Amino acid sequence: MTELRVRVGDFHLGPREKEAIYEVLDKGRLSEGPKVREFERQWAAYIGTRHCVATSSGTGALITALAAIKHAKGLGAGRKVLTTPLTYIATSSAISAVGWEPVYVDVDPRTFVITPENVEAHLSGAPDPERYALILPVHLMGYAADMGRLLEIGRRYGIPVAEDSAQAHGTLLEGGKAGSLGYFGAFSFYIAHNIQAGEMGAITTNDAELARLARKLKAQGRACDCPVCVRAEGRCPRLNGRQGDDDYDPRFTHELIGYNFKTMEFQAALGLTQLERADWIVAQRQRNARYLTERLAAYAEILQLPPYSEAVSYLAYPLVIRRPELISRKRLRRELERLGIETRPLFGCIPTQQPAYGHLKAEYEGRLPNADYLGRHAFYVGCHQYLQEADLAYMVEAFGRILGRLG
Repeated sequence: MTELRVRVGDFHLGPREKEAIYEVLDKGRLSEGPKVREFERQWAAYIGTRHCVATSSGTGALITALAAIKHAKGLGAGRKVLTTPLTYIATSSAISAVGWEPVYVDVDPRTFVITPENVEAHLSGAPDPERYALILPVHLMGYAADMGRLLEIGRRYGIPVAEDSAQAHGTLLEGGKAGSLGYFGAFSFYIAHNIQAGEMGAITTNDAELARLARKLKAQGRACDCPVCVRAEGRCPRLNGRQGDDDYDPRFTHELIGYNFKTMEFQAALGLTQLERADWIVAQRQRNARYLTERLAAYAEILQLPPYSEAVSYLAYPLVIRRPELISRKRLRRELERLGIETRPLFGCIPTQQPAYGHLKAEYEGRLPNADYLGRHAFYVGCHQYLQEADLAYMVEAFGRILGRLG
């Protein structure tokens, strides 16, 4: 196999990143502190929300936000969440983790996101729409669901709409950025994503109560989320001396059953360096996606190319095999990797192709044709900001060497 030449994702640890890490080390504060608070402030400003709560991962953000909704609305177990079958399994796992049931509708075959038409059709035929706690679209590969229409459907049925924006840092929607329009947005700053911090997540919201509960829940449900307690200094100005106990410590008093989803100063420091270049990162990924779309057009009979839009912040460059009788995804991926082009399969359809949700397979068999097809025939390659034009040209040449033989 040729040495790997074009990666799906990359991260360059340059002088600015090293400086940020050394600054954390020099200050001697590794757990949540001023860097995390600053990242929360800047990320909320970038997305366009009043509040941001950092967590240890994108999955932690989802679980924390869903648990906060349960407490805020007094909802118990057994509620349903209408979501997508085609995404990383974390979305469904978070729903299951809080005792709710993921319910799936099919996706658009070109943008991979659930459609308002499918959501409307499901709810209009559901015998129990009052059992639905949330509509949770995922903006996959940077492509955004139609939040305007989904919010309108949610209003008619009395169901809040949130956004899993883990793969859509900076994607533009009508009315704002991904993660700013729903009840909450959940983000992941995993190393392969557009804004990279290794492992970190965030909840964005305009709802002060949701943010307050999220801060408590991610810190084991501790009694107070005031700035003093968040800094772990103990002497809470709100609660010290409660019930006449001068030794009361809200850091070790827990009002809710929560989690340890706090993050570290290192990740926040790296995230802040990325935010300094966020617009450049998005623009470079768009440039690279446009280049590939223009030059791979000759193979559009065999491959479905991703639609190009300057509103999309591309996580990667997704492709779909249109003619599996000519070449399978497995074969194309193997031949690309033999030429040094790293690939990944798109996520399998959760209820029909993921073993963890195999108990739902019979229920959904034949009901999610687009998600099933994409789960078997879609994959992606890189279009990240560090790729140069020579890398992109080599990718196009590699596709030509493989697909040109099929004509």
